[in-house]
Amino acid sequence: MAERGAKTVVPRLRFPEFGKEQAWDIKPFSQILTIGSGKDYKHLDGGPIPMYGSGGYMLSVSDYLYDGESACIGRKGTINKPIFLSGKFWTVDTLFYTHSFKGCLPRFVFLHFQKIDWLKHNEAGGIPSLSKSNIEKIEVAVPGLKEQQKIADCLTSLDEVITAQGRKVEALKAHKRGLMQQLFPREGETRPRLRFPEFRNAPEWKQETLGETTEVLMCKRIFASETNAAGGVPFYKIGTLGGAPDAYISKELFEDYRSRYNFPRIGEILITCSGTVGKCLRYDGSAAYFQDSNIVWIDNPTDAISNDFLFALISNVDWSKLNSTTITRIYGPDLRGLSIKYPKDAAEQKRIADFLSSLDTQITAESNQLAALKTHKQGLMQQLFPAPEATGA
Repeated sequence: MAERGAKTVVPRLRFPEFGKEQAWDIKPFSQILTIGSGKDYKHLDGGPIPMYGSGGYMLSVSDYLYDGESACIGRKGTINKPIFLSGKFWTVDTLFYTHSFKGCLPRFVFLHFQKIDWLKHNEAGGIPSLSKSNIEKIEVAVPGLKEQQKIADCLTSLDEVITAQGRKVEALKAHKRGLMQQLFPREGETRPRLRFPEFRNAPEWKQETLGETTEVLMCKRIFASETNAAGGVPFYKIGTLGGAPDAYISKELFEDYRSRYNFPRIGEILITCSGTVGKCLRYDGSAAYFQDSNIVWIDNPTDAISNDFLFALISNVDWSKLNSTTITRIYGPDLRGLSIKYPKDAAEQKRIADFLSSLDTQITAESNQLAALKTHKQGLMQQLFPAPEATGA
């Protein structure tokens, strides 16, 4: 029973067996658990304490080793990614962990940790960081232990499905990477290690620079004063290419510039040259305009290398190898001077491109399934837990 005068709340969705149970109590973390960190135990005398990274301490107990389940949250830097630990583990100075629970299950606390807007509880200024006193003040809604267990079991089983789906996606991506290494010649070679049967006796691949058969072009510059946020023809920038636009230009300006200046043909490859460098997208012919210099495309009028094959080639380039420094921008000379290898036979190009495209389609489908599972979990969380504004979390 809730204490007289205590704050309570009811979630929008409850399992049938708890429909007539009392409302959830709202309590600060300080009343339901204890927060610990490696820093708390530095003074203990139990033998040498291993160092972690550049200075954080790890602890062991004979006293330093924590043995149990804990919902954990980073203290500094990335403070919005809670983790759950089970069994014996070393705790570190950059991590807060929970223990000594009172009427609350560790896994239920972990679910709360996933819902909390940690940046809202960030210490003022500098690198994002948390303090125990701030965490202890956060109020959360807590039902009885049986209802906690039911919710935790439900969402944990969903997490297991999500994890399995994530592994499936990563396995497909790794499979593709492995095939790419065999379907394309290694450095210093002009024959791939793996060839489709009908091309095993075909000639060696041709090697040249990208600029020998194609050109690197960009759109006519659009100034900020010529864009708007209301509507028109989408104007894509490096951060929105492949997603939703946040700026537009007039149809009249689009038609004028498309007719008088460089503009990609359908199927040609757009490439981001700044920010997230090397992101590739095929131009599909829709009315759209692209930010000059930050987005370029491979002008490919001769089609000696098909756009389909070129897309497979370009989208898998390791841009970090273009020079000795960290790549923050791809310049025209970088692209024109890029060494490429390709079979002269258009049929072999098509066979490779179609095969990799089918793999990409499968990866996209499985990735969409993963995203759908995550969205489903978010929806369940929103209904199984009271809204954050009800508790201040």
